[in-house]
Amino acid sequence: MSHVDSVTVMWFKRDLRLRDNAALKIAIEQASPLALIYIVEPIMIDDPHMDIRHWRFIYQSIKDLNEQLAEFNTSITILFGNAVEVLSKLNERCLIAHIVSHEEVGLEHTYARDKEVLAWCRINKIKWIEVAQGAVYRPLNNRRNWPKLWNDRILTAANHPELSNVKWVENLNTEIDNNYVFSVPEMWQVVDENMQLGGEKRAWYTLKHFFKERGKAYFGNIGDPTVSRKTCSRLSPYLAWGNISLKQVYQFSLSQSDRKGWGRSISAFQSRLHWHCHFIQKFETEAAMEFRPINKAYLDFPYCAGAEGAARLLAWKNGCTGVPIVDACMRAVVKTGYINFRMRAMVVSFLCHHLNVDWRKGASFLAAQFLDFEPGIHYPQFQMQAGVTGINTLRIYNPVKQSIEKDLEGIFIKKWLPQLAALPNPLVHQPWVMTSMEEAMYDFNCAEDYYNPIVDVEKAASEARDRMWSYKNSSAVKKEASRILRIHTT
Repeated sequence: MSHVDSVTVMWFKRDLRLRDNAALKIAIEQASPLALIYIVEPIMIDDPHMDIRHWRFIYQSIKDLNEQLAEFNTSITILFGNAVEVLSKLNERCLIAHIVSHEEVGLEHTYARDKEVLAWCRINKIKWIEVAQGAVYRPLNNRRNWPKLWNDRILTAANHPELSNVKWVENLNTEIDNNYVFSVPEMWQVVDENMQLGGEKRAWYTLKHFFKERGKAYFGNIGDPTVSRKTCSRLSPYLAWGNISLKQVYQFSLSQSDRKGWGRSISAFQSRLHWHCHFIQKFETEAAMEFRPINKAYLDFPYCAGAEGAARLLAWKNGCTGVPIVDACMRAVVKTGYINFRMRAMVVSFLCHHLNVDWRKGASFLAAQFLDFEPGIHYPQFQMQAGVTGINTLRIYNPVKQSIEKDLEGIFIKKWLPQLAALPNPLVHQPWVMTSMEEAMYDFNCAEDYYNPIVDVEKAASEARDRMWSYKNSSAVKKEASRILRIHTT
């Protein structure tokens, strides 16, 4: 390709799909030949929120798209480097007329990157078209019309690009300096059998399989850490990385709404889809919550610090707190990238309330474990469970009570903590209460065969309630809460 040619660049981010991809549709509608790119950026490689599990999922997603694009004699080219440097090098070889991408509600470094790209586009007289994702609006200073805004986006027709008559940029990887063409590491290409596979086709299979059989038992099993692995939709990573759109999922669910015996499950499922963009919109409006509590009156909250705080955090990360349901959850999410919502809430509550560890010290760690990490959901949810919003109900989960209610037979605990497999109910939920006779009967010593709890669960909860309520009732928290309600609620 000669330097005088101009091209349109479709920059894929968290929208790794071909169907209902409004940005791709707009890119195709431009007059110039189209180049499809994904940029692996150093800021993402170094991001503590990212783990190899995410890069494998992204690679699998791009591989899936390229298999579909082969029919049209094109592919997504994976490039490496700072976004401005990559685009500059591409612009040197083939003049860029337009860049098209979806808006990214991301972390601070991706926002800073986007500002740099916008400045570069203006200098080089390149039009950058950014397309909204889902029902997230930029800007949106209040939620007074939120239900209507949500419906306006999610209930409209899907944007399906027509790929058959597109003029593609040929051999893009030969048009750009080899230093910018990314060679996918072998480790990214390894399939981890414990993780869900990425890809648009896999997303649709998961959605249809949910409505074929699994989803009928969705309602009533959401809280069970074992059963929910099957009865929950398991669509969250596909939504997070854009293998399928929220619009596609919601509209498909509407087509299933009259199925006999499915009413409560479909209603509960749709309710959670409504909440999806609510949290992302909250993060879009107040992204500083990546670094500080949304309620600034909690900035001086008295968390456990120093060596003791570090030891508690490490025990929580490693699943060595001595509280079986907490440890089982942490080991499960590290191994598989998934635990259900109730258990996510419980482990965050335990970290921030029972252990009194600053929520910020656990947020990036869990983000790196969740295969479905979505910044706009992760941070608002984390702060809500940590009790630092000033507007939500304080939830100090009793881990023993949760364990007995949600894992009565100890199936989940025994899977992830096999050293407890021989213990009966209720001892498996709180082995530290065993008598000497019981220890002899089961040939088990809590301190030697497992761990003694690093805190007294009941005492720690009582102390947490005193701390949390003393803050929530303060005038400073209430003042900030009023501000938050004005901006973030209907």
